[in-house]
Formats: sequence, structure tokens, C-alpha cells
Amino acid sequence: MSKMIGVDFEVFGRVQGIEVRSFTQKRGKELGLKGWCMNTSQGTVVGRLEGEKEKIDEMKHWLRYTGSPQSAIDKVEFRNEQEITKSTFSNFEIRK
Repeated sequence: MSKMIGVDFEVFGRVQGIEVRSFTQKRGKELGLKGWCMNTSQGTVVGRLEGEKEKIDEMKHWLRYTGSPQSAIDKVEFRNEQEITKSTFSNFEIRK
């Protein structure tokens, strides 16, 4: 079985008001990940991902290069990556 990891992320660019959060939630659920995402007052989208390392890696690539159809992603930062024994979330939610 793959090891489980958790990681925080922040997406920079034109990422608010164009469905980045809902596309992130949809892609996270497709990959079986748990966590959350939300807009910030600085114009970024932040969140937390938890799941199998291979699926997290797929999500990292998706966040960097795909996002929502109208997004213009400048960069994505990942922080606080660590191995976890189980997810602290029951689903993938959009926070307000």
C-alpha cells in the first residue's frame, strides 16, 4: 500500500472567480483525496491535500498545469508535506 501524505498548497495567478475551487474539489475527489480549498484576500487559492503519495503527486501536477479552464496559473507553492497515518478530513470541501 502506498504511503499517505498531507501537504498544504497555494495557487497564484488569475485563480479567483473562475471556478478554480470547484474544479480543484472535483479533481481531488476523482483522485480519492481528502482536504479543502478556499479563496484568500490576497487573490490566491489555498488548501490542504491528504491521500496516497502517488495521487497527491498527480494533483500537484494538475494544480500546476491545468486548474480550471479559465485560470491563468503563475505558480503553485507546496508546504508542510509530511507522512500521515490517516486523513483528518472526511471529504474534499470548499471553505468560505
